Amino acid sequence: MLRSAVLATASACILVPQASFAQSSTQTGAANLPPVTVAAPEQRRRAAATAPRRAQRSTPIANNQKPQPQRSAGFVETARGPVHGYVANRSSSGTKTATPIMQTPQSVSVVGAEQIRDQKPAKLDEALRYTAGVRAGTFGADTRNDWWLIRGFKSDDIGLFLDGMQLFYTAYASWRLPPSNMERIEVLRGPSAVLYGGSSPSGIVNVISKLPPAEPIRYVETGVNNFGNAYVGFDVGGPVATQPQDGKQDGKLFYRVVGEVRNGGTQVDFTPDNNYFIAPSFTWKPDADTTFTVLASASKTDTRGINFLPYQGTVTNAPFGRIPTSFFAGDPGVDKFTREQEMLGYQFERNLTDDVTFRQNARFAHVDLTYRGYVGSGWADINTASLGRYNWYAKDTASQADLDNQLEYRFNTGAVRHTMLFGLDLKGYQIDDYQAFGFGVPPINVFNPAYGAAEVPLPTAPFRNFLITQKQAGTYLQDQMKLGNFTLVLSGRNDWVETRQAARDTDAVVGQRDDSKFSGRAGLIYNFDNGIAPYVSYATSYNPVIGLNATNQLFLPETGQQAEIGVKVAPRGFDGYFTAAVFDLKRQNVASTAPGAIVTLQNQTGEVTSRGIELEAVANATRELKLIGAFTAYHIFNSKDIAPTVIGKTPTNTPSMLVSGWADYTFRDGPLDGFGFGGGVRYVGSSWADIPNTLEVPAVVLGDLAVHYEWQNWRTALNVINLSDKVYVASCASEGACFYGDRRRVTASVSYKW
Repeated sequence: MLRSAVLATASACILVPQASFAQSSTQTGAANLPPVTVAAPEQRRRAAATAPRRAQRSTPIANNQKPQPQRSAGFVETARGPVHGYVANRSSSGTKTATPIMQTPQSVSVVGAEQIRDQKPAKLDEALRYTAGVRAGTFGADTRNDWWLIRGFKSDDIGLFLDGMQLFYTAYASWRLPPSNMERIEVLRGPSAVLYGGSSPSGIVNVISKLPPAEPIRYVETGVNNFGNAYVGFDVGGPVATQPQDGKQDGKLFYRVVGEVRNGGTQVDFTPDNNYFIAPSFTWKPDADTTFTVLASASKTDTRGINFLPYQGTVTNAPFGRIPTSFFAGDPGVDKFTREQEMLGYQFERNLTDDVTFRQNARFAHVDLTYRGYVGSGWADINTASLGRYNWYAKDTASQADLDNQLEYRFNTGAVRHTMLFGLDLKGYQIDDYQAFGFGVPPINVFNPAYGAAEVPLPTAPFRNFLITQKQAGTYLQDQMKLGNFTLVLSGRNDWVETRQAARDTDAVVGQRDDSKFSGRAGLIYNFDNGIAPYVSYATSYNPVIGLNATNQLFLPETGQQAEIGVKVAPRGFDGYFTAAVFDLKRQNVASTAPGAIVTLQNQTGEVTSRGIELEAVANATRELKLIGAFTAYHIFNSKDIAPTVIGKTPTNTPSMLVSGWADYTFRDGPLDGFGFGGGVRYVGSSWADIPNTLEVPAVVLGDLAVHYEWQNWRTALNVINLSDKVYVASCASEGACFYGDRRRVTASVSYKW
């Protein structure tokens, strides 16, 4: 059967690479790549026009495949290439084709490398702080992982994509991507399963890697912050000397190597943030119509776990006041959090004719993570400032393989111009999940902590000891139809999923299920000649969930649906755009717990609804001034649940309002030529620390600052987050699990390029 065949292929995708890497103690994985256009688009068309196999078409290709007139002379933007200033005009995430954002009937935001450079984020979620619809850094000053909500839903585990392919994680086998290797970050809000398979109903974050350039790059940078955390990074690349063919770039090889080492402390005692990263890549262009790119990366993280602190003593005063933000709840002789992560992948693109393009993207990724320590479990005695703790250990090793085949066909039927996309993608995921916890850890005093006692042994029997495999195959079809100023996007997809959960020690099958699910999307946008573009869209999604319910059966896939109405405005002659969207989003088959039941005994009787509005403005207002503004307000609540008292309540650690604005000004002439400064303000609304919504986590206003100076090939910068050094709680997952936000962090850096 077709289903069996494609799922067998997906199984091979994961098992064959896994076997090849099993011999290594530093397991390996892969980084997938977007289509790479080393030569400018007009060069490819000129070459195509002179190729003897090409016939001149009597009708033009679809307009959305042609570069828009650029407001910046000398810069031609591709859908997955660099962004000019802060304003991106194209994105590939919404359609998997090179579509202008103004012709995409869905909310899309793009954070480019220049914005990343100006704001100096230390990790991915920090780069999303000024993006509409995104609550970044959900768990505050956490050095382990990146965390974010999109439209109120947790999306970092199932909504992270690299170069258009998912980096899914479950349990603790998470991935980490450094900002230093990001060309752009695209945030697609709303269901996206129709193109990407299982993913978050609220949207995805698609990181686009830096790719080998046509022009030489030589760049080094170093910096240090006020916690003593220092880094050095480099970015080198360009063409490899090859024999030119009649002055063309055909047959040329291009390369790039990005690397970074970061070591030092953080605001929490005994919690380093040590990271090592290297990413080599190369692109080969045998001719004007063919591009083959290989990307590899390897990284290591060495830190310790985050503090789980009680509500009283962080959000509100305890009898003694507040717990210091520098307090470390574990033991430096016991606690550790290490991640080794490797990726290897390729991207192939071939223009078969002027109207047909084939793309194939593949990646194998591997992560090996160890998490050990003592975790806070609420007050043992609040009057003596004695915090209870439990014993924790997790050892998770995961492999993920992705293969995405795309055939793009551009044609006309009468007055309607079509961009048709046919796709077949395969995913294979496997995790070796071992988790154990126990009691007997002595409490610790938050003002006079004692470390160095004999390690408390863990129980011999873990509470999770599974080998979980999930294979997924999907076929999708999309048609972007353009008639005059109307663009209609219709997309459909069907997925087949096999999930198997077995005991690691006996290989006995604990649960197994097969699923088949259809998802679809319809969107319509109209582009007025004055730059105003209203749109409407409706989409469904699904996500296959790993885990067992209260009756020891594998969870059903979650489903989602969303209706969205919005408008995009790009005034003529103005390098920027404004967007507004209202949405009604539902997440269904949500796991919930009956009152009084053990939290791990869940049934899928829940539904969560998010309804809201988003406003965003991005502009290169002048040659000197760049601006970003975002406003998000939504009502998120449990619309169905096994417990009637929970219905209508807002999930914990979920603020309902986010407001932010950032500006950067750089003098371009005169005595201050090269000097610049920027700053931003972020408002994060209040949230709840408990299910009944009785314990509130207050809203907070934070300021950021940047000062920079460029002279010849040098750039120096001073970046400050939380300028006023506000002490605040970022969120609380429960009454006993609250997390402090970032204290003031001052980073001084200097870079040189040649």
